[in-house]
Amino acid sequence: MKILSIQSAVAYGHVGNSAAVFPLQRIGVEVLPVYTVNFSNHTGYGAWRGPMIDPSDVSEIIAGIEDRGVFPQIDVVLSGYQGGEGIADVIIDTVAKVKAANPNAIYACDPVMGNAKSGCFVAPAIPILLRERVVPVADIITPNQFELGFLTETDPDTIESTLASADLARAMGPSTVLVTSVERPDREDDTIEMMVVTDAGAWIVQTPQLPMKANGSGDVTAALFTAHFTRTGDAADALARTASSVFDLLTTTLESGERELQLVESQEFYAEPRMQFTARQVR
Repeated sequence: MKILSIQSAVAYGHVGNSAAVFPLQRIGVEVLPVYTVNFSNHTGYGAWRGPMIDPSDVSEIIAGIEDRGVFPQIDVVLSGYQGGEGIADVIIDTVAKVKAANPNAIYACDPVMGNAKSGCFVAPAIPILLRERVVPVADIITPNQFELGFLTETDPDTIESTLASADLARAMGPSTVLVTSVERPDREDDTIEMMVVTDAGAWIVQTPQLPMKANGSGDVTAALFTAHFTRTGDAADALARTASSVFDLLTTTLESGERELQLVESQEFYAEPRMQFTARQVR
């Protein structure tokens, strides 16, 4: 499997491509990383150095990959945080070209906008751009519950309302919606869930909620789920594998006392997930 991953990159820590590439490689996926920013560290520190890559430069990198005749071999285009408005056009154009070269290729979009605790942390134009232009051309989207609500102009909280919001998102274009950070009022204490909704049904997986904030965990989640689901077509298995791997990554990070994801230290959990969580069908 080959994945063309168009995301941010940081020198210190693990977000964007700096979070997604290694776990994908560890499960045997060939990744072609294209950077949208090249920062010293993620913006959660409040200060960082380095450039946002001009969309024309991102486009040039992708054109160079196309020149090598690689597009027919690409199975997935994956995108995450979009630092500026112009990158959307580059992604949409790339998806069209890759799908023309390989009609079986898919586009997986992580529509990064914000979260329930912090609200939106991207430029005001980005969420509208994602909703109106990017998400409609995606096959898979991986929003958190907050982002799903923004995309669909709803307020999902229960299983039923989250399913309904996911169906609204699927009506926009994507056939598969993975909803992360699902927090419903009637869940067990100190737990958190992920839900996937596809044409074949819907499944939810519940894990303990760890007392931490981990930048980049959503990027790892989107990457691993996309790869597992693309390989097998089994949404429940992909959900369980992803939840198992990411939970052990977060546990290792929490136990280390470090702020940044312990991505390398957790590598065996990607290659051999413990499968300690089971996906339950909810539709």
